[in-house]
Amino acid sequence: MPEYDAEKQPATAESFPDLTDPQVDAVDSSQLSRRLSPRQVQMIAIGGTIGTGLYLGTGRALATGGPASMLLAYAICGAIVLVTMLSLGEMVAFIPVTGSFCTFAGRSRFVDESLGFALTWNYWANDAISTASDLVALQVLLQYWTDNFPGWALSLICLAFVLGLNLCSVRIFGEAEYWLCLLKIVTIIGFILVGIVVNCGVNTQHRYLGDRYFYLDDAPFVGGIGGFASVFVTASFAYGGTENVAVTAGETRNPAQTYPRVIRNVFWRVLLFYIVSITIIGLDVPYNYTGLASEGTSTSPFTIVFAEAGSAVAGSFINAVIMTSAISAANHALFAGSRLLYTLAKEGYAPRRFGLTNRFQIPWVAVLTTTTISALCFGASKIGSGQLWTWLQNLVGVSNQISWTCICISSLRFRAAIRRQNLEHLLPFKNFLYPVGPALAAGLNIFLILVQGWSCFSPEFDIIRFVSYYIEIPIMAAMFLGWKFWKGTKLVPLNEMDLVTDRYLIEGEGIAANSQDVNKPPKSAWPTILGVGRLKRVGTWIL
Repeated sequence: MPEYDAEKQPATAESFPDLTDPQVDAVDSSQLSRRLSPRQVQMIAIGGTIGTGLYLGTGRALATGGPASMLLAYAICGAIVLVTMLSLGEMVAFIPVTGSFCTFAGRSRFVDESLGFALTWNYWANDAISTASDLVALQVLLQYWTDNFPGWALSLICLAFVLGLNLCSVRIFGEAEYWLCLLKIVTIIGFILVGIVVNCGVNTQHRYLGDRYFYLDDAPFVGGIGGFASVFVTASFAYGGTENVAVTAGETRNPAQTYPRVIRNVFWRVLLFYIVSITIIGLDVPYNYTGLASEGTSTSPFTIVFAEAGSAVAGSFINAVIMTSAISAANHALFAGSRLLYTLAKEGYAPRRFGLTNRFQIPWVAVLTTTTISALCFGASKIGSGQLWTWLQNLVGVSNQISWTCICISSLRFRAAIRRQNLEHLLPFKNFLYPVGPALAAGLNIFLILVQGWSCFSPEFDIIRFVSYYIEIPIMAAMFLGWKFWKGTKLVPLNEMDLVTDRYLIEGEGIAANSQDVNKPPKSAWPTILGVGRLKRVGTWIL
């Protein structure tokens, strides 16, 4: 790694080695290939976060917290995710690596090696459990039609399908995710239109609904502070995976160009897919709807809204579409989990065998190992699919919040080091909310992690729910402190942070970036997020 004195001379594009040259990948067969196209990454980013958390988790959130609690909790979590993704986008556009935010927190990067170790293992477990939870969700959705077909058999079939996609070329994975995500996006748009029609009177009751369900009985805030707090873990589970798109950085062409565009679209995804959908659900579905959520099962509010339109066929259709969404979510989680296990092997945190790749440059050992955790889904036959899915949802939701906190902390350290080493002019993407945004998001995440398990203490203590809400905290702390004391790691000084290794300089295949373009001041994200350029073009056309 070349060395330079930041105080004597500012770094330029020539200061960094060309570590992403295709010839370098050809030398080491254990490296992953950059075969995901910008088109695929954009679609994965848009639709990859739409999964069982939105389609199925909103039912339990509505039943336990009411429409206002659900809307407010999803809005707060959406704001946290927006700030987190802006912070992550800034780092991943500068240093696009497979481990993404887990690598950023670790060895010689932005925080402490022990944090990188704990976070990567935690997030690998998160993705592995997410795969299991999505397969369990298939069993829950199957109950809409029948209780006679063995749910574990459906999970096994879908697990084999997802495993096959993840063992083939990453281009096949990307293309499959592209079409599955496109289907989810069309479904969301269709749901919003149908939901408006149902609210206006085209429903089984033949009457205008308006906002009457917002004030039904105990609504809009059901369960008081406990009900409100419990919705946050559900919302965190639903938004989980938004940050996973950065894990594909090591297999994406032109990441310095692709990821700024991906991150800027997060604002509209949160607004359209979550906030608007949650509002429609609160308006069209009463919180006490029969079968909305219980200990043994739950029904998707999306299915209920389509059924309320007066067509049983429509209800069955949307239920089938939601099942394909669960398969897509499992596919995405397995992909991300295997890449993190691959990163653990490369960083020396796991056996080197997990870093082995096949002829498609896929970490097949990591894929198979991550898949074994999905065997948790078969426990649904003994525990009950609805109950098991709730426990897994809580585990993943808390893990997501821990990851978002670490991303914000890494971002604060990253920007401080960038300024100390005089490299700020090289940032291809800049978080305009720094430093207030990441600091507030980290603090709010920590607060939510501590209070969202309120309901497990009242009216009586529930040990199982308590474990599902808080087990992540001691596990994360034990891994962090254990590695720190064993290895004697320390907080990385700002002057010693590695901002050179993996720095991306290639704008096209084998074409070096123009140093004048690289050294341009980074653009602010806010005008692009709001689509100011598009509005200007529309105004010019009208005039």
